[in-house]
Amino acid sequence: MSENSQYDYLVEARNLVKYYPIRGGVFLKEVAAVKAVDDVSLTIRSGETMGLVGESGCGKTTFGRAILRLEEPTAGEVIFKGRNLLACDAKEMRGLRKQMQIIFQDPFSSLNPRKTIAQIIGEPLLVHGMKNRKQREERVLYLLDVVGLRPEQMRRYPHMFSGGQRQRIGVARALALNPELIVCDEAVSALDVSIQAQVLNLLKDLQQEFGLTYLFISHDLHVVEHISDRVAVMYLGKIVELAPSKDLYKRPLHPYSQALLSASPMPDPKRKHKRIILKGDVPSPIDPPSGCRFHTRCIYMRDLCSRKEPALREIESRHMAACHFAGEVGV
Repeated sequence: MSENSQYDYLVEARNLVKYYPIRGGVFLKEVAAVKAVDDVSLTIRSGETMGLVGESGCGKTTFGRAILRLEEPTAGEVIFKGRNLLACDAKEMRGLRKQMQIIFQDPFSSLNPRKTIAQIIGEPLLVHGMKNRKQREERVLYLLDVVGLRPEQMRRYPHMFSGGQRQRIGVARALALNPELIVCDEAVSALDVSIQAQVLNLLKDLQQEFGLTYLFISHDLHVVEHISDRVAVMYLGKIVELAPSKDLYKRPLHPYSQALLSASPMPDPKRKHKRIILKGDVPSPIDPPSGCRFHTRCIYMRDLCSRKEPALREIESRHMAACHFAGEVGV
């Protein structure tokens, strides 16, 4: 293991909260808040891939951006290699940025259309002190080779590339400063299926080569299964299930996880599984339900569910779920 072996985890989010205020009235006072991430605790070990799944709007991206301080958390702590990032000033954070990077969802809008690929990938190097142009270009050429692009492509602009190639450019930019943690925010969701597989395999190869740690955010359950060591399932700003990938896909314990997996298309047409149809719509994150946030849509709902919020607890070995009756309910 790397130098991070002195820490239990590379990243640890403790009771992380991110609310977006809603203002109204003559004096624009805060009248409500969107509870995007609400008291989430999650750990990521050095060298592992943590998958984070859930429906659109559940808070996945906000959580990923919050642990990098691209969004300032409302409360809680983010511990990175033993340091609380939320206690760091701007200068300290600038130094730590080299160790934490992100691959954005849209491989086109995340690249500056006015800059060449050499400028895009070389910009982080310039910002962090590599003033020598020749050294920057040598590094850019190395990174292009690592992600499977040709040297002559460094003088081209983003619009001259396909979606898969643009995402490879995004990967190269994320690798420029030799980071330890990369947040992959829906990094393959905008790509064709065949291109998705290529980029996923590239990410796995790079993880082995450079000892990377990933937080892999996606709504595609099969993609997450392919790449993740552990998977956290998020619903309405809360983690409702956390388990090793194989355990979660073999035996989901939370009714929401069961519904997600039942809705996911099966690659084998001969395999049959019972589809769970969730009733109603996702509640508003401005005013989430009392008790268990999922109880308004849960087919197993009982009276206790609407009164008491369930804690995320270990039900089976290394398998946690936030459900009062986890292990008792199932498809």
